[in-house]
Amino acid sequence: VQLQASGGGLVQPGNSLRLSCAASERTLRTRYMGWFRRAPGKEREFVSVIDVRSGYTYYADSVKGRFTISRDNAKTSVYLQMNSLKPEDTAVYYCAASRPGTITSQLRHGGSYDYWGQGTQVTVSS
Repeated sequence: VQLQASGGGLVQPGNSLRLSCAASERTLRTRYMGWFRRAPGKEREFVSVIDVRSGYTYYADSVKGRFTISRDNAKTSVYLQMNSLKPEDTAVYYCAASRPGTITSQLRHGGSYDYWGQGTQVTVSS
């Protein structure tokens, strides 16, 4: 297993969750680590990405200002802090590592990532 996502759960609207993605040493050769999600009956959606070298971050408009992506100093884990959660945030969340040579204009596309975690369920409901 190269990527292990965790931290999902059931929360009420307005509350917070923190997702974690633990990466193996091999996966850490990647430059970008991203989070995607898939809601029931919908296509996979880009959420956020971080450049593990520079710390550059990028967010989908739907989560900007509410979610924060970060990495640890050892660059072995990536996190997604999710605040002010809404029912529409309900989905399975996946972390992913980018393919070599991926450029910033490609970061929103799932095809730019070749390693994926198993997913963690986030349910926002009262």
